[in-house]
Amino acid sequence: MRPLAIVILVIFVAAGLVLGALNADLVDYDLAFARMQLPKGAALLGAMVIGWLLGGLTAWVGVSMRQRRQRRQLRADQKSPLAP
Repeated sequence: MRPLAIVILVIFVAAGLVLGALNADLVDYDLAFARMQLPKGAALLGAMVIGWLLGGLTAWVGVSMRQRRQRRQLRADQKSPLAP
């Protein structure tokens, strides 16, 4: 499984490099608290990284909440006097 993940990662990195190279035009961005001028490729890469981080954080929170709920239920089942 790991070699497949590495191959997929390399493909996405290569696609990102090509995307960044083809979109080298500078674009103005106004973030309400700051103005900046970035290449389109860098802005797209930044948006992808932020999305990846937010998606990973959301998945981690969901999994950890489910595991916490399962542990709590297991402890409640073990303390129950009606347990066989």
